[in-house]
Amino acid sequence: QAAAKKLVEDQYSSSSEDDDDEDDDIDGKHGQILAKTFTTYTNQTDGDASELERTRQYVNEAFQSGAMTCLICIASIKRNQAVWSCFGCFCIFHLPCIQKWAKDSVFLISSPLTDDDFGKKDYPWPCPKCRFEYKRSETPTRYYCYCGKVEDPVLDPWLVPHSCGQVCEREFKPPCGHKCLLLCHPGPCPPCPKMVTTTCYCKKAKPVPRRCSTKEWSCQLPCGRKLPCGQHSCENPCHPGNCQPCPRVSKQRCVCGRQIAERLCASPLWQCDQVCRRTLPCGNHTCEQVCHSGSCGECPRTGKRSCPCEKTKFIFPCTEDVPTCGDSCDKVLECGIHKCSQRCHRGPCETCRQEVEKQCRCGKHTKLMPCHKPYLCETKCTKIRDCQKHQCKRKCCPGNCPPCDQACGRTLGCRNHKCPSVCHRGSCYPCPETVDVKCNCSKTVLKVPCGRERTTKPPRCRELCSRLPTCHHPSQEKHNCHFGPCPPCRQPCQKGLKCGHFCPVSCHDEALVKQTGLHQPVGPWEQPSEPAFIQTALPCPPCQVPIPMECFGQHEVSPLPCHSVGPYSCKRFCGRLLDCQNHTCLKECHKVTSVNGNTDKRKAGPECLQCEEECSKPRPPGCPHRCILPCHPGECPPCIQMLKIKCHCKLLNLYIECIKITCADLKEKDLLTSCQNQCPKELPCGHRCKDTCHPGDCPGNCNQKVKLRCPCKRIKKELQCSKVQEGQVSLECDALCKEMKRKASELKEAEAKAAVEEEKRRQQAELEAFENRLKGRRKNKRRRDEAETEQSVWEKYKRFIMLPICGVAVVILAWIIAYNL
Repeated sequence: QAAAKKLVEDQYSSSSEDDDDEDDDIDGKHGQILAKTFTTYTNQTDGDASELERTRQYVNEAFQSGAMTCLICIASIKRNQAVWSCFGCFCIFHLPCIQKWAKDSVFLISSPLTDDDFGKKDYPWPCPKCRFEYKRSETPTRYYCYCGKVEDPVLDPWLVPHSCGQVCEREFKPPCGHKCLLLCHPGPCPPCPKMVTTTCYCKKAKPVPRRCSTKEWSCQLPCGRKLPCGQHSCENPCHPGNCQPCPRVSKQRCVCGRQIAERLCASPLWQCDQVCRRTLPCGNHTCEQVCHSGSCGECPRTGKRSCPCEKTKFIFPCTEDVPTCGDSCDKVLECGIHKCSQRCHRGPCETCRQEVEKQCRCGKHTKLMPCHKPYLCETKCTKIRDCQKHQCKRKCCPGNCPPCDQACGRTLGCRNHKCPSVCHRGSCYPCPETVDVKCNCSKTVLKVPCGRERTTKPPRCRELCSRLPTCHHPSQEKHNCHFGPCPPCRQPCQKGLKCGHFCPVSCHDEALVKQTGLHQPVGPWEQPSEPAFIQTALPCPPCQVPIPMECFGQHEVSPLPCHSVGPYSCKRFCGRLLDCQNHTCLKECHKVTSVNGNTDKRKAGPECLQCEEECSKPRPPGCPHRCILPCHPGECPPCIQMLKIKCHCKLLNLYIECIKITCADLKEKDLLTSCQNQCPKELPCGHRCKDTCHPGDCPGNCNQKVKLRCPCKRIKKELQCSKVQEGQVSLECDALCKEMKRKASELKEAEAKAAVEEEKRRQQAELEAFENRLKGRRKNKRRRDEAETEQSVWEKYKRFIMLPICGVAVVILAWIIAYNL
């Protein structure tokens, strides 16, 4: 049943609905292409596409399958075929068809000409539909897109067929200076959407912005321009072009001035029907002209006048007639060969009566007969007329046989009608008839060229199908008109089931069921036959109405199909709390028997598991030991195991009960983990901490006494170490220290000066020794003796200098020793 239902829904749906879905998809794609093609135009018109209806119709026909038909070959125009579009009616033809048409048309027109005249004139050829004439040089030779920019445009499914996809840029008609903004498209270009500022026809109104295609407008005010009559002004509303003739009536004289009549003001010059009758200058004759303006002119009988044969001229008064000259007439007769043999005479010459040997018009026979009579023989022309089918059969034909006057009668390309034209050469014109292609109900009609009705797909009809239902429903499901059998009924069955519900599935009175095993192949060489489908009524499927039902363990209430209602397992864990009050039953959802009328959904029953795990309750913070009891309800007993912990100073190991550590606060923990000995840590000042074993860093205020000296190390004093480290106490030098510093500095200056003098003396001695070596040994020896006997400054005053220096050194040494102690 499920397979049959799927087969009915998926594979055997109505063809009309499939076509509708396919057409909807195509329409969506075509809509995107149309929007892309018209975007540049609608941007100029603020989204107004009312002027694009005609162009949209041509583009839709280009998309519609079979809509574009070549009127020459009566065949569909495909996307990948080379085409040509007429500039007059924009009808599209196959390129080879229009080339053959143009060639045959030119040959048909030029065939009656002689060989001398052939090719001297550029004969036009007409469009097969609108008869718009093209020059012979305009015969298409290459395949171009609609706008003529691209040769052999590439087939693109996202463009209009035979379009290049570029902007059209063809000049608008009538020309306005702008170019078409649409993408390359079939059919005429829409009106120009540009905005221009123009004034009205009469130039009286202020310029206003308008569409370029409707830039000419009327302000509806009186025109006011002077009419050609020069008396009145134009009273018509503002209009294009020249003003109409003046419609008023006035009394006007004729040209000769004899009569006065009421006439239109627009035609002041008119002639009456009277003869002039004014006396000519000769005084003997009157003017015989009808009403005219100006002078009548000279008398036509004055001056030199010729005789009737025009050989002799005479001068006579206008009252006398010119006599004949008496010479022979010699005027050419009507035959154009002989001359008149009479004497000069008035009136027309007589008929030529000379006998001549005449040749008939076809040139096959000759005969003696009067010159004025034509000679036509009885021989019928055997030449073929320009239709290349029938003989001329005209008596005494001169060779220029007339066009064939018989009916063509050939079967046209539509294969339904015969050519009604006069017999002709070349291809017949396309059949002008149209045929209606109707839908099944004949309410929707599509007009196609005659001959295309065999291959044209019937139009999609939007009317509802009027056939009666074939299932048990009173009315069938609404669907559009279609050919063939109606699609299977998809309305809900709604037949009553045993459970009391109604069948909700689609109607299955006429389901298609595949038959198998009807034919067993004789051997492997026999081809398997296609499966056969029979239309039969299927029973209603089981009721699928959801009924709420609770599972065994009462975990959830789920909707179950009506045909399978009953207790069930939800496949979850049981989840009831066991006797240990810590774990839940891990069995799959099962039935639980209540004990002693207990209806608690959380309490385990006799069918649940028994807890066999260890106690997993959380221990007090800091306790690393497990509970010594198995999984049990209530609190765990206190932990009495001993913990091995190092003291704060990390020197001793302490053993303490676990419960004391876990239950003590921070101060108690510090006391329990202290060894009560002096802290072995050193303070930042270098002394040992005086506190007992404690956690954290040692206190920074050292209370030990230290010795502090002044900068010159002479004064010494004992102070608290913490104050010295913090810089709160300092020891400065007194006046005695300053005096000693001054004397030491003076002694240093004296030593520096003595050293400078000694350096000068040494340099002077070296200079003198160098000079002695240059002057001679004796003089050098004498000076050396004198230098030895003479004492230097240092030898004279060294006692006085060294004594204070030694005293100061002893004092400094004694101060340093005392400060260190």
